[in-house]
Amino acid sequence: MENLEELRYPIGHFTCPKTISKELRDSWIKELEILPQKLRALVTPLHEEQLDTSYRPQGWTVRQLVHHIADSHHHSYTRFKWALSEDAPLIKAYEEKSWSNLFDAKTAPVSLSLSYLDALHAKLVYLLKGLDEAQYESFYLHPDGNVKVTVAQNIGKYAWHGNHHLAHIQNLIVRKGW
Repeated sequence: MENLEELRYPIGHFTCPKTISKELRDSWIKELEILPQKLRALVTPLHEEQLDTSYRPQGWTVRQLVHHIADSHHHSYTRFKWALSEDAPLIKAYEEKSWSNLFDAKTAPVSLSLSYLDALHAKLVYLLKGLDEAQYESFYLHPDGNVKVTVAQNIGKYAWHGNHHLAHIQNLIVRKGW
């Protein structure tokens, strides 16, 4: 039986290496590129009751996770754009738990967020693959602690984020025998 920490962080916490090689960055971009397909393949076979099952006690449902991924990656895309077009912008954080408790996150068909992720990730990956080396060092400031986050670091963070939530859903499917 998994403990709560294993259920919450099935692939561990994100740790960004001090040095991000081109090869590592490219592998993260590839993860972002294939996330929508992987997520769609994972959740499309699930029926409504399964989509409304929490991945852990007091956790979000599969439906909420799918909508959260879309919401979070939407914010990330905007953060990439700010970092690339402004000088050290201070971004606005969002209340992800509150967003995930809104009506749409609890009831909307997952197909809406799956379609959105297809387009969003296609556009994001196109942008990231077209950057020059210096642009990967562009950054934004996160208001929680005034932390500097480079474009390269954010690529890794969101590659991890997608895989983190995929693992939540995959583990639930295995535990339930779906």
